[in-house]
Amino acid sequence: MNKTYIEDHASLVELCQKLAKADVLAIDTEFVRTRTLYPKLGLIQVNDGENLALIDPVAVDDLSPFWQLLTDEKICKVLHACSEDLEVFLTAANCRPVNLIDSQIMMSFLGHGLSMGYAAMVNHYLDIEVDKSESRTDWMKRPLTAKQLDYAQADVDYLFQLYPRIYQELEKNGWLDAAKQESELLIEKKFTPIDESKLYLNIKLSWKLSPKQLYLLQHLASWRFQQAKSRDMPIGFIAKDHTLFALAVHNPDNVGIMTNLEGVEMLDVRHKGKSMLMVLKRAEQEDRGEYPEKILRLDEYPGYKQIFKKVKSFIAEQAVKVELSPENLASKKQINQFLSWHFKLNNAPEYSLSVDVLNGWRKTLFGNELSLFANNDFS
Repeated sequence: MNKTYIEDHASLVELCQKLAKADVLAIDTEFVRTRTLYPKLGLIQVNDGENLALIDPVAVDDLSPFWQLLTDEKICKVLHACSEDLEVFLTAANCRPVNLIDSQIMMSFLGHGLSMGYAAMVNHYLDIEVDKSESRTDWMKRPLTAKQLDYAQADVDYLFQLYPRIYQELEKNGWLDAAKQESELLIEKKFTPIDESKLYLNIKLSWKLSPKQLYLLQHLASWRFQQAKSRDMPIGFIAKDHTLFALAVHNPDNVGIMTNLEGVEMLDVRHKGKSMLMVLKRAEQEDRGEYPEKILRLDEYPGYKQIFKKVKSFIAEQAVKVELSPENLASKKQINQFLSWHFKLNNAPEYSLSVDVLNGWRKTLFGNELSLFANNDFS
C-alpha cells in the first residue's frame, strides 16, 4: 500500500490521476463544527486499494481534482454513515456525488440496525478494535499528530477491505439495489435546498400560534437563518427558538418590552434585539393578510394513535415476510410523513413522489398495498 500525505496541488493532481482508474474508492472526511453553521473541512481520506492518501484541504486551496472523482459515475464511492460527509461536499464545493453507497446503510440490510458505527462494523468482520478517541479532536490545527494520521488512515483502510465482502453478502440476500436506492435518497435529501419560508414549522410549540403570529414567526425564522448563513454561525447563536416564539406571540414595538417577555433570552435581546424588532416591523409593513394556515398537529388528528399503530403493525407484518427489521421499511418519521400526506396536513408533501414509503423499493415491496390499506380506512 502506497500511503501519502497530500499538501500541494501538483501532488493532488497526480494522485487523482491514479485514483481515476479505480473501480472503487473508500472515502471519509474529518471536519470541525463547534461554533459554525457549516462544517470546516480538515482532512479527506481516500483509498483505492493501492493508494491510501490523506488530502490536506488546509494546505491545498483547489480541491477540484478530487471533486471530479466524486462526480465520476464510473467509480463507485463507498463511505460509512455519510450524512455529514455529504454536507461537507455540499458546503465546501456544491459537489453532489454520483455512484455512492453508504456501508452503514448496507449493514442495515444485513440485519445490523440502522446506525451501526464504523468501529462496530470492523470489529464484527475482523475482530479488530478501532481506536475512535481522535474523532472529536481539532482537525483544523496543524501539524496533525501521528495519532490523528493513524486514526484517519484506519477509516478508509478497513472500509476498502470490507466493502467487497459486504457487497457480496448484500448481492446474495437480494437487498443490494435497495441499499443503493437508500444511499441515493440520502443524497437527494441533503442536496434539496432549504425552503426558508417553512423553517418556522420546525420551531417547537409553533402549533399554538394564530395565523398572524405564525406570519411573524415565519419572518423571524427566515431572518435568523439568513443571519446564520452570512455569519457562518449556528442558528442558536443568532437567537434561540423560545426567543422567536415569544416575540411572535407578543409582537413588541420596542426593545424595552422585549426584555420583560417570558421566554425571551436576554443575550438574544442584547445582541439582536434591534434587528429582531426591525424584522417584526417590516413584517407588519409587508402584511397583505396572506398568513400561514394554523398548524394542525398530526398527533391531534382524530384517531391518530390508533391509525399509527395500525400502519406500524402493517409494516411489521411486511418486514417479517422479507426478513428485515420494520425500521428498514419505515421509520416513525416516514410513517408520519405518509400520514401527513394522506390527511393533507400542514407541510405535507404535495405529491406522492415526495413520500418515501410510496417510492422506489418500498413502493414495490409494500407501498401500493399500504395505499390500498389507507384508502380502505386502515382496515
